[in-house]
Amino acid sequence: MTTTLDYTADEMMTVTAARSLTTDMACFVGIGLPSTAANVAVRTHAPGLWMIYESGTLGTRPDSLPLSIGDGILAETADTVVSVPEVFNYWLQPGRIDVGFLGAAQIDRYANINTTVIGDDYSDPKVRLPGAGGAPEIAANCKEVIVIARQSTRAFVEAVDFVTSVGHGKGAGDRERLGLTGRGPTRVITNLGVLEPDPSTRELTLVSVHPGVTVDEVRAATGWDLQVAAEPTTTTEPDTKELSVLRSLTNS
Repeated sequence: MTTTLDYTADEMMTVTAARSLTTDMACFVGIGLPSTAANVAVRTHAPGLWMIYESGTLGTRPDSLPLSIGDGILAETADTVVSVPEVFNYWLQPGRIDVGFLGAAQIDRYANINTTVIGDDYSDPKVRLPGAGGAPEIAANCKEVIVIARQSTRAFVEAVDFVTSVGHGKGAGDRERLGLTGRGPTRVITNLGVLEPDPSTRELTLVSVHPGVTVDEVRAATGWDLQVAAEPTTTTEPDTKELSVLRSLTNS
């Protein structure tokens, strides 16, 4: 890959995810890749982004990446700290949060997310994952959801082993049938490109590939017959400021 700047696929993914957030948003941030991307956004183009973590910290601006939702730096730098029930009952469930920013161990063609178990037998799984936390409520009630995940056939599967958080169910109309108030996942950002749900079917469709990545490479890293937009774009590369901010966070 020939570029003017030297960056990794993970850095490309994180910066692209950060760009999906705007300064006027209230964002419910998941730990891990979502937290990194949200903190990059605040430090680059979205200084007014209002970050909320599950532990009850509203408007937090940590000086470094939190290790967990219970990291003290979140409370120390927050506008206010409220109880977990208030976060969910007052802020999240009535639809007051613009975007939920989530990761995924598995995700399927309709953007349903699994962070619970890998394997067919729930009681005796191959791998037991961290679990749901607040992700099901975030996926159900935020006005929209952005997912960030590394793409491979192990993670991007035909059907998730366990539905932790409903994306678009089995297709168009399922969220409405289930009574889920938010729009669900609107973007899935990976180390290879960007996928968005088809307006009619709600099936994830490749709309952008990262520089140096081909459509065939994205398809090969997907566990289903991936649909591709008629004219997929090429994602804009990270700039010097974005990379500098990202590296200062991840290397601190």
